[in-house]
Amino acid sequence: MIRVENLVKTYGEIKAVNDISFHVERGEIFAFLGPNGAGKTTTIKMLTTLLRPSSGTVTIDGIDPSTNQNEARKRFGIVFQDPSLDDELTAFENMDLHGALYGMPRKLRNERTEMLLGLFELKDRRDHPVKQFSGGMRRRLEIARSLLHTPKIIFLDEPTLGLDPQTRNQLWTHVRKLNEEEKVTVFLTTHYMEEADRVAQRIAIIDHGRIVAQGTSAELKQQTGAETLEQAFLSLTGSSIREESADASASLRNMAKMWRKGR
Repeated sequence: MIRVENLVKTYGEIKAVNDISFHVERGEIFAFLGPNGAGKTTTIKMLTTLLRPSSGTVTIDGIDPSTNQNEARKRFGIVFQDPSLDDELTAFENMDLHGALYGMPRKLRNERTEMLLGLFELKDRRDHPVKQFSGGMRRRLEIARSLLHTPKIIFLDEPTLGLDPQTRNQLWTHVRKLNEEEKVTVFLTTHYMEEADRVAQRIAIIDHGRIVAQGTSAELKQQTGAETLEQAFLSLTGSSIREESADASASLRNMAKMWRKGR
């Protein structure tokens, strides 16, 4: 479903992403992990049409997102780390607007909206403005919205950041159910290692722009002699504190704005 071959992104003499290759199978839940400034955000931007690679290839369901943006975007949904809902609109209105932007017929987007609001336990709040929602409810609505146009892939960039354990667990239960029922491929980033350990079928770890390891959680633990995925992650990437690069920080703030402008 996702194929990345020898992908490189340079900024002057700096290689933010340095010759990485990986693939994600159809229907798989795949975790892309790394410290701050490791190249995760830059990679996601190249996968989701927001940035052109310096070299290498990316295909999304057989489509090159750098040359065929509209077709690629039909195939995936994305939940950004930063909020992207319209607080003044209701849950239903946020969903309806998204569907209209994707050219979905009204009947179909209404049916999908009702189904997804029900699945993510938001049906009783469909006519409430989003500004009244808790953080967990907003996240569930963002994921529901990203799935409205029946994408084959969903990108989740730190989807549970700042949520309490109960809400995080509930959110992943919904995502796994949708993955099983609709065979949606899930590409996620997270700093919660226990989430990746529990949810992801395979994991790739990027550091200093390079893939340093990939495989199942069990394989990564065996490779490093670690008892937990967090220990394996630290063994592969080091234990020093990383400062997020200015470019990555700006990217996180602006990614949702760029996406909406591109639509």
